[in-house]
Amino acid sequence: MVRRVTFAVPGSLDTPTGGYTYDRRIVEELTGLGWTVEVVDVGGDFPCPSPATRAAARARLAAIPPGQPIVIDGLALGVLPEVAAALSTTHPLIALVHHPLALESGLSAAEADTLRKSECLALAYARHVVVTSPATARVLGGEFAVPTDRLTVAPPGTDRARRSRGSGDETMTLLAVGSLTPRKGYDVLLKALAMLRDLPWRLTIAGDARDAATACHVEADIAAFNLKDRVVLVGAVTQARLDDLYDAADVFVLASRYEGYGMAYAQAIAHGVPVIGTTGGAIPDTVPKGAGILVAPDDIEAFADALRRIIGVPDERARLADAAWAAAETLPTWRGSAATIAQVIEAQVKKASA
Repeated sequence: MVRRVTFAVPGSLDTPTGGYTYDRRIVEELTGLGWTVEVVDVGGDFPCPSPATRAAARARLAAIPPGQPIVIDGLALGVLPEVAAALSTTHPLIALVHHPLALESGLSAAEADTLRKSECLALAYARHVVVTSPATARVLGGEFAVPTDRLTVAPPGTDRARRSRGSGDETMTLLAVGSLTPRKGYDVLLKALAMLRDLPWRLTIAGDARDAATACHVEADIAAFNLKDRVVLVGAVTQARLDDLYDAADVFVLASRYEGYGMAYAQAIAHGVPVIGTTGGAIPDTVPKGAGILVAPDDIEAFADALRRIIGVPDERARLADAAWAAAETLPTWRGSAATIAQVIEAQVKKASA
């Protein structure tokens, strides 16, 4: 069998977010496994495409040779049910869902309902759905009516890393990694830290200003809580720079409201950095028990209590760091996840040709 597949992605694979990193690494690993992978950019303004973007996406996908398997990132597929309907009759169509669009933070009830209906319809046309965590599989099976036998979990891989050396001083270096969007909960994090001015800490936030309004709110909160001398925004950074930040970190902190997996959390574990996070979405699947403290999303006081505990009790911090480092060996690999996706593609091609 000729091992050829098209990956349809909404924008550049170099976009500095976890979802695009996942797509890029899977493409690289499939190529390493002997696949010929064609990447088709269907436009960068999803999940709210303009009419022109929608039309261009439809045309680009329709031009793919009939019978060739197509993997479409859910960021685009979820709002293109009519395209999914057309492709499902001519191609083995596979959806790749990082997290359901309707569960993005900051949506109105009407917006969430519209996205949910659109994504349910689009997923119904996919022959199979790949998700990045068991938690997302449960959500799609329960709330989006995707049959269990059409779901496969292929978690993000995590590159092996050397153990973090930490800051080496009495002031705890906290690190948050993630785009400045409502879902990442930076408002909760900063409010919690504002309650801990009596403790020695400093925070670095690494992430692109994907949502301009959130970026403005973050800067306003830093000023309002008088944290300018403690919080540094470094924006999007290279992988080398990010590795340096993890190496110097004493604690990883992120108050996400929802994660389809939580690649930044996994990177912290890979470096042996203890985690303060939430139970939103798949985070409990990603952060092993004993490697961090997880509290309910949007619970500012609980988040502050967890921070106080890990900053103020060195033995507790050391215990969590040791558990994180021990768990690093169990993290999924990119090659393993790509092999899982390859099996899904091969199975759907076989079914289509039967």
